[in-house]
Amino acid sequence: MSKLRLSLACWDYDRTRALADGSVPVDGIDLVYQSLPVEETFFRMARHREFDVAEMSLSSYLVSKFLPDDPFIAIPVFPSRAFRHSNVYVNERSGIREPKDLIGKRFGTPEYQLTANVWIRGMLSDEYGVGYDSVTYVTGGEEEPGRLEKLKLDLPDSIRIEAIGPGQTLSAMLASGEIDAFHGPRMPSVYANRAPGVLRLFEDYVPVERAYFQKTGIFPIMHTVVIRREIYERDRWVAMALAKAFARAQRVAYEDLLQTAALKTMLPWSFADAEATRALMGNDFWPYGFAPNEKTLDLFTRYSFDQGLSKRKLDPRDLFARETLEAFKI
Repeated sequence: MSKLRLSLACWDYDRTRALADGSVPVDGIDLVYQSLPVEETFFRMARHREFDVAEMSLSSYLVSKFLPDDPFIAIPVFPSRAFRHSNVYVNERSGIREPKDLIGKRFGTPEYQLTANVWIRGMLSDEYGVGYDSVTYVTGGEEEPGRLEKLKLDLPDSIRIEAIGPGQTLSAMLASGEIDAFHGPRMPSVYANRAPGVLRLFEDYVPVERAYFQKTGIFPIMHTVVIRREIYERDRWVAMALAKAFARAQRVAYEDLLQTAALKTMLPWSFADAEATRALMGNDFWPYGFAPNEKTLDLFTRYSFDQGLSKRKLDPRDLFARETLEAFKI
């Protein structure tokens, strides 16, 4: 019997590699895995809906829920998560020494709606009192001129956004002092190249991020996995088949982290890091499924609404195929 052939666009992660190489099959599905950089996947899926299934920015997915055709349905699989304190950069000549010094400054960001940026603004507001409307956001290409928002936004007047010039980049503007600070998921080249005066806001960020988790219990979700609405409505079973396969592939990655006979990664203390992470965050420190992520999703949906991206506070349960919200038991 032939299988349903579906395309999947997703980056090359340890937790999805078993899907890419076929060692973990998907029930009833012949999966065509395309390993693409996340920016390319997001752009092509959001603008042109090219793939049957795709990794997607959690923020873009929430924004898409307000489009007339509600084009996607997600499964509670989260291929990308990250603490983002390390992704705030400043020009020291702007006098920014601590988060409250950002108030009143020009804050560069590639796109306002990027998931990492929603988390960063939420964290700065909740933990440090830097209100969403207390800075001016300056948007455009980080390293290349001409970057635009993937999805059209309708933000409240209290959010001040300025677009950079057609030949400018945010990375160069951070180094020159034309913007005071920058936040985004990718490290700007001027920090990587040690441009004078370009620093992280939290240079010793690991203890800060650990303390944030200990206080909040939040490990921020960056990306989910979405199915084109027409695929899901035609074959509802694909949602659970995909969710199960992603979970099986993730278990392979979990097991690899605990290997000691021969390290599966080139990081010499990867096992020690895995042990420390499990001690702080539990054995299933990167959980899939709805229930263990409900608190994190509820916080993000609040941030999306508070920051003017969502037109109402979404119920996290409504984000996912209902078949994936529960499982049979024996």
